Parts: sequence; C-alpha cells; structure tokens
Amino acid sequence: MAAYKGQYRFSFGPWNISEGADPFGPPVRQPIPLAKKIKLARKLQFELVQFHDDDVVPDLDSKSSSQIAKEARKVKKMLNDEGLEAEFVAPRLWFAPETIDGAYTNNDPKCRRYAITRTKTAIDIANILGTRKIVLWLAREGTYIRESKIARIQVLQIRDAINTFLEYDPNICILIEPKPNEPVDSAIISTIGHAVGLSYMTADPSRVGVLVETAHSILAGLDPSDDMGYALAHNKLWSVHLNDQGGLKFDQDKTFGSYNLRRAFNQVRVLEEYGYGRKGECVGLDVQMMRTQKASGNWKHLAYSRERFLFLLEKVATLDRKIEEQLIRERDYEELDRFILCHLMGKKYE
Repeated sequence: MAAYKGQYRFSFGPWNISEGADPFGPPVRQPIPLAKKIKLARKLQFELVQFHDDDVVPDLDSKSSSQIAKEARKVKKMLNDEGLEAEFVAPRLWFAPETIDGAYTNNDPKCRRYAITRTKTAIDIANILGTRKIVLWLAREGTYIRESKIARIQVLQIRDAINTFLEYDPNICILIEPKPNEPVDSAIISTIGHAVGLSYMTADPSRVGVLVETAHSILAGLDPSDDMGYALAHNKLWSVHLNDQGGLKFDQDKTFGSYNLRRAFNQVRVLEEYGYGRKGECVGLDVQMMRTQKASGNWKHLAYSRERFLFLLEKVATLDRKIEEQLIRERDYEELDRFILCHLMGKKYE
C-alpha cells in the first residue's frame, strides 16, 4: 500500500459491541464484560478506546469520589495492559432522571447543577485515564415544544456550562458532537455549523472544537464530507465518528461504507487531503452490529469498517488527479461522475 500523509489511529467505544436492543424491543445478545471488549480492541488493531463516564464507572452517581477514582484506575490498568489509550470521555447526561428536560438547558436550576457536577466528574475520570478530550453530545439540549424554552437562553446556558468546564480544568479540550434530532425533536445545537459558531462564543475557543458523526450529518440532510471540510477549514475537526445511514431515519450506525460507498469515499478523501490525523486525531468508528447478527460475529462491523476505511484510503491515493482536473476544466461533470464510479468499482476508465 502506498504511503499516506495521514497518520491514522482507530478507536471505538464499548457501546459499539452491544446487546442489540433498540427502542422497540429487548436485547438479543448477551452482554460482554468491558475487559473483554478492551482485549478485543487490541486484537482488531485499534489503538484507542472511547468512553462514556459510566462505561468506566457504572452507577457513578451513587459512588463517592474515592470510589470513582479507584474504579477509573482499574480501567486505566486494563488499557495499559493491552497497550491502548483512552481517546475521550463523554458525560452520559441523557439517562439520568435529572435530565429529562435537558441537562445544561434544563428549566430546573437544580437539574442544571447536576449536569455541571456530573460533567466535572467525567473530567476527573478523563484525567485518570490520561486523555484531555471531553466530548459533549448535547442529546437533550433542546425541546419537544418550542414555547417551553427560549433558544437564545439555551445557547447561552450551554456556553456558560462550557466556560465552567474550561475553567475547572485548564488542560482539557472540549469536542461538541451535534445531532439534529433524537431524542429531542428540536435540538438547539443541531449541526456542525452551530457547534463551530458556539465554540467561538466560549472563553477559550482554542480549546473547543467539534466531532463529526456521519449519521448525524445525514440526518440533518447534509453531506458528512462537507461538514468535515467546514470543520477542517476552522481547524476544529478533532475527531470523527464514521458509520453509515440509510436516509433520514433513526440513527442507524451502519458499518462504514455499507450503504453508500461513494459518500464514504468522499469522507476518507477530505480527511486524507487536508491532513487529518497528523496531530493525533483519531478515526473513531461508531458502528453497531446488525440487530439480527449472531453474537459469535459481534466484532465484524468494527473490523470491516476499519478495513473499508483503508480500502478507500488506497482509492484516494490511486485516483488519477490529472484526468479529474481535466474533466473539471472542461466542465464535463457527467464524464467526471463516470470516472469516479469506474475508479470505485475497479473498472478501467477509457
């Protein structure tokens, strides 16, 4: 394989090896212990692991600071034993009773304080695991009824929360992961453009960036490679979650490239051509095994997503740029379309 500009390291999260439950049905596979998932990461040639705070310390709301630290150190040892690192820690703020009406934008001040405290705990866990990255998926920051919250105030509440975290730990960086819908139908920071704009409102924009997830861009009716390019133009693309998505449905987390290979190609291309990975950024794979897949193959979606990324990386490297540039100059876009498809299908272009 040719040498590439990018230095790609791959990550996934414990939730990517799941029991197959969806909102309308029960689990279909037995749970797998975290230690086994971490061992599997190394076997599959992943170098980092993504975490929610309660992946590291289950039921952490019921535990003391010393108990949380003790359990986090155990997970750090698991990582060390396998030669792995933690990519990030994200506070899981969407399952708690206190966050039914939002976390940082909750109408109840007590609930907002809970969300702030919980996030500070996630930062403490991240420090123990040895990562500076904190991901904020603003899942419930929005509303089901517009009259229940004021959009301007919600934005400022999220900004103020981020400023609190930046002050709490001067070494962390925050990655905002937007999603246009699900679980709330009116998310206040719904796209990468919203997230980038919010970053400039904070006390230290140099420490606030974004994470682009393929499915979330598609759910907003946008192209993921465009979102990545936009974030790269601002030097704020600090992680990606690659997967695939069958249209404007629920968040499907399909294996990368399984639904639209050309769309996947363009994501790999924009990452490669604009130097993603050279500062240690990860290629995160946020994919779920098919609900009906047997448990014996519960790693295939991860292995095949990584394999497909590397396959498309080679397609990027071997694309004949002279032909492409000529067709662009001639404005022969129908021929350009055929040229790209021939390249992806491995068919000789003539």
